[in-house]
Amino acid sequence: MRVLGVDPGLTRCGLGVVDGMPGKPPVLVAVGVIRTPADLDVSKRLVRIETELEEWIAKHQPDSVAVERVFAQQNVRTVMGTAQASGVAMVVAARRGLPVALHTPSEVKAAVTGSGRAGKEQVTTMVTRILKLSERPTPADAADALALAICQVWRGGVTSKLQQAAATRTNLEALAQAQSRLQLARLRAAVAAQEGKR
Repeated sequence: MRVLGVDPGLTRCGLGVVDGMPGKPPVLVAVGVIRTPADLDVSKRLVRIETELEEWIAKHQPDSVAVERVFAQQNVRTVMGTAQASGVAMVVAARRGLPVALHTPSEVKAAVTGSGRAGKEQVTTMVTRILKLSERPTPADAADALALAICQVWRGGVTSKLQQAAATRTNLEALAQAQSRLQLARLRAAVAAQEGKR
């Protein structure tokens, strides 16, 4: 599957697209950063993010979008900007009917490095190795977006398979119940027919 990872932010919004499937190394499709000037009105900055996200989705046609889950930090202003950019990314994806997965930073770090407490340098290093890149993706927002996409490819694929297995099991159980009801109905009809002959 193809995943667009979005590391939301007002000043820099990281974007990374990878192709892959669980159990196999993903492949880089594209990486970049949407930048908006701090002196621009917030609403106009959000429109710029929306426009560029639309262009990325139209160009790269992802199957799903992975966005970093916003968590509380001490800097409320940073959290607000991140949350606003995150909301724009989710709206753009939903408008196109794309599933959106939210991953916490620790989930992404654990998926990519094996440790939920890894630093940004470690994440960037592992993203570079996993995707077999000749150069480290910069800035960190771009590397984080790729890490989100990798996390979704690996974890999202497993979740999807589990959901399919659960749906199959539910369908089999429903089929078994339907067969039992049919057999019971036939048995009742046969008993009624016997009693009618008496």
